[in-house]
Amino acid sequence: MKIAGIVAEYNPFHTGHAYQIACTRAQLGEDCAVAAVMSGHWVQGGRPAIADKWTRTRLALLGGADLVLELPTVWAVSSAETFARGAVGLLAAAQVVDVLSFGSECGDADKLRRAASCLNSPEYEAGLRRLAEGGTPFAAARQRAVEGLLGPELAELLSTPNNNLGVEYIRALDRLYHDIRPMTIRREGAPHDSLMRGTERPRFCSATQLRAFLEGEDWAALAPYLPKNGLEVLRAGWSGPSLERAERGLLARLRTMTAEDWANIPDSGAGEGLPPRLERAGAQCRTLGEFIALAKPKHWTQARMRRLLVWTWLGLTREDRPAQPPYLRVLGFNGRGQAVLKGMKERAHLPILTKPAHARSLDGPGRRLFDLEARCTDLYDLCLEAVPTPGREWTTSPVRL
Repeated sequence: MKIAGIVAEYNPFHTGHAYQIACTRAQLGEDCAVAAVMSGHWVQGGRPAIADKWTRTRLALLGGADLVLELPTVWAVSSAETFARGAVGLLAAAQVVDVLSFGSECGDADKLRRAASCLNSPEYEAGLRRLAEGGTPFAAARQRAVEGLLGPELAELLSTPNNNLGVEYIRALDRLYHDIRPMTIRREGAPHDSLMRGTERPRFCSATQLRAFLEGEDWAALAPYLPKNGLEVLRAGWSGPSLERAERGLLARLRTMTAEDWANIPDSGAGEGLPPRLERAGAQCRTLGEFIALAKPKHWTQARMRRLLVWTWLGLTREDRPAQPPYLRVLGFNGRGQAVLKGMKERAHLPILTKPAHARSLDGPGRRLFDLEARCTDLYDLCLEAVPTPGREWTTSPVRL
């Protein structure tokens, strides 16, 4: 039995994700097992996930995944490079995955592999450094450095989000010297982060559009894009999460943050001298939107600013992210996933947590990270319309189908 790894947020799982799984099985065999590494309660765009991780896990299992592992928050709410490094590290540590399947705009793994090899080369590093020292923003410098080495066609791959993530997955595999083979499925339908116009109802739509349906509680529009029985699962698990519900608590934190505090958060622009600007914005702002308007450099994305806010709300620092993941946390599985777990228990390089109580036997970085994840869940719950009893991380078992 082949085992394919997939990295995803499933925020929420939809027909496009099911299509990727179906295409993966079409290439690898219908008995192929799918092991997904999924972000927990906080996602890369710097927001709380639209439903708790157990609800999203159940949707993924209904949609075709067999095993869901958690990508801890310190990697999930990060740049594409760090996000990919954490997720690929987990799949590699499981020691059972044959193929890493991911969606991309180009659908050509060989082209993405060439771009990844370039980004891992010393020639690229030298070109990037030269452009950055000349004042070119990172994203533009990155693309221009690749263009100088590989030409405009391959450099253009880095301008679209799914291609870019795919390149980072391959880079992470190369750095681990791992024999997991990358394969890519061409992304079909609506572009990433796009919204529908008028009454159009394409076969696939973006997760952004589905979240818009959710916010408007338009369940009828949402239903065709969810797996069978998914609407009932999502309705039961959705509590309208929003970081704005914690706004005053977060503003209180922002007003006490010093430049040194900001410098201790990853991707806070310490190399650009940004922490003093962040400190000033935190002392002056009255809303989270005003903080972003005051603090954001022109060449930064909104998502990067929101990630800083999430790290601030969660009280995380760069020291909280270990060099590599210290455990494999199981969020859910079905019968085929249970067979994958059996193989993992024989071969995995990391402890496997199939129930919360297993975390109590961890020590060092593993126990510290699980305790942090418990805090991240409790603070996520403060962003919900109805706040659950604290401690869900320690009391919620994996989903079984």
